[in-house]
Order: sequence, then structure tokens, then C-alpha cells
Amino acid sequence: MQHRSTVFELSCAPIPTVRIALVGAGQRGRATLSRYAYVEGAEFRAVVDPDPTAVASALELLREQRRPLPETSTSAAAWRELCRREDIDLIYICTDWSNHAAMAVEAMRCGKHVAVEVPAATTVADCWELVRTAEATQRHCFMTENCCYDWFALATLDLHRRDVFGTITHCEGAYLHDWSALFAGDQTAAAFYRAGCLHGGNPYPTHAIGPIAQLLGFHRGDRMVRLSSVTGMAAGRDSLLGHANHTLITTERGVTILLQFDGTTPRPYSRIQGISGTKAFAQKYPLPLFHDADGLREGEAAENFLHSVADSSAYRLWREGVERGVPNAMNYAMDCRLIHCLRHGLPLDIDVYDAAEWSCLAELTRLSAQRGGEPVDIPDFLNGEMPPAQR
Repeated sequence: MQHRSTVFELSCAPIPTVRIALVGAGQRGRATLSRYAYVEGAEFRAVVDPDPTAVASALELLREQRRPLPETSTSAAAWRELCRREDIDLIYICTDWSNHAAMAVEAMRCGKHVAVEVPAATTVADCWELVRTAEATQRHCFMTENCCYDWFALATLDLHRRDVFGTITHCEGAYLHDWSALFAGDQTAAAFYRAGCLHGGNPYPTHAIGPIAQLLGFHRGDRMVRLSSVTGMAAGRDSLLGHANHTLITTERGVTILLQFDGTTPRPYSRIQGISGTKAFAQKYPLPLFHDADGLREGEAAENFLHSVADSSAYRLWREGVERGVPNAMNYAMDCRLIHCLRHGLPLDIDVYDAAEWSCLAELTRLSAQRGGEPVDIPDFLNGEMPPAQR
């Protein structure tokens, strides 16, 4: 068997100033540019997008912020050229989902570190390709899962490290968000909405599973081993409504995880974020709750308590973002942590194994749902073990 060099806890040479090329200047790409006005130790050398309007909007944003203007291109091949430039350290990918894995693989093969929007891949095969490429090139592949830097996720992670929850037996996560209103009037976004509605499984699992994975220490003592998924009936105009997906996951240690996805109905926004332990329970939506031996705290009382006990470096960055008036404090904490780790040669908070483990759920939930909820095994990406049916 060929020897594998893992990239678990990968440390690379420090980069004093991280030189970034942004691929994709749409809504998410421009939000990224805007956020980095607050992040020290990074600069954008290039911005590329086939849409001239998107590039023009990105440049206008930078002018408004009085920041240096990067090189730009609307060539379809520009992103490949950026991967080969010696003055670029990090390729930041904010394109359509279907391009994420291929672009990340090419960038790593060219010796670049990668930051890629969620999900990092949409198929199990592409997840394996990301892992194998990162291992072969010894490059970072960071998936920008901002929900891992939500204040509640960071606070409960701190509490778990202090054994406040005891043994965690069950977790719940979700992405419940009516996309139809969010993408109204945008043709490109409307196509994205339609594809998500008709996916058949959970096309957007990383917001839900990311904080849970870090809480349970996936590939650091536990991992997901099996899932069973069902998707509800279609209804409404063009059968685009409904399609709510529910997935039950079991881990190697016997923890159960319930994930939910609903992008079409009027159900209020929620990621649930429920944690059940032998000593305590916590949940963020719709109302923050914390219940332990001292009783039940609800709403503001629960939120104040959780803020009072959080003290990780990531949480302090979240707090700093709030105090600086950054538009989204969890994005700020994520950005600052990524750049800090690259500048100091430290392992990243989210690695390629995380990206693969969380992203592969998109295809696996669909497969299980198509088979009437039949259990489907989940690969062990760190140890290179594929379930028999996937070999």
C-alpha cells in the first residue's frame, strides 16, 4: 500500500503578509472583500470573475473603503493563471458550488493554500480528491464555515472542554432558511435556489454539522460512521416547496445527531444548535436555553451566562468584531483566525478532513433518501478508509 502523508495538524512555513487572490466577486465574494478591511496581515493581489459587473462592484467597494486596488480579470481562465503566480499565497474561492472542488484541487497542485466557501465539494468522490491532493501537496484547504465561529458554538465548546456538559449523548443542528425570499429577483441565485430545492437530500449540511463536529472532536476521538436520511413530499408551484430533509447520524462513540434542512417553507430561520449531555443541555434557537444543576436559564439570562463563561481566542475575536462594529462578527473571527494561523505557521481550525467529512453529507443524504432512508456508511477520510460500497 502506498504510504500516505496526512495533513492532520499540518503546520506550514509562516507567511508574514498573506497575499490573496479572490476567485468569484459575486455577493459572497464582495462580502469577503469587505470583511478584510478589518483584518490585519492580509492583502488582495487579484480579483477575478467572468462577470464584468461583479468585478466593477468589487472595485467600487474597495474604493469606498480607500483600500489598494488589486489586479482584475474577467477571463474564464484567469483563476488558473492566479494559481501559478508566485506572488499569491492563498486562493480564496467564492464561486458556484459546482466549481469549488476542482478549483481547490488545481490551486493546491500549484502549491497554493486554499480557502473555499461551503460546501467544499458536492460529491464523495470530490471530497476524496480534496483530501488526496492536500496530502500530496501538503497544502492547507480551509473551508470557510463561519457557523463554527458563532458565539453560541464557541461558548458551548468552551463549556464542553471544562466538562460542563458531562458526556454528550445527542446533538441537533439545522439550516432552516426560506431561500425563495432571499434570492428573489436574482436569476443566478434563483437557479441556485431551484437546485437546492430539488436536491433530494441535504444540499447545505455544513452550517449544521460544523459546530457539532468541533464539539464532538471528529477525527480527534470520534467520527460519523453511518446516516439514515428522509426527505418530505414536494408541494406548491412547480413542486418546489417542501422537500424538508431529516438525517439521523450515529458516531463511533454512539452519539446521535439529528440534522435538518428546509429552504422553502415559511418556517423561521434556525440552526437549532441543540446539545444534550448527562450534566447539562443547551440550545440556541428559537430562544437561547441553558439547563444544568443550577436550573433553567432562558433567553437573555441564558445568553448572558454563556457569554460570561466563553474565553477562547476565537471567542475573543468574535467579541472584538462586535466592539469594532464589523457587519458579521462570526465571519470576522473566522477571517482573523485563518490569517493568524497562516502568518504564524499554525495548524488551521478547520482542515481538509473537516471539509470532506462535513461536505460529503450532501451526496450521502441524497443517496439514503432516494433509498427510502436506508442506512449509508460515511467514509473515514483521515484514515483513508472508504465504506465497502464506495470502494
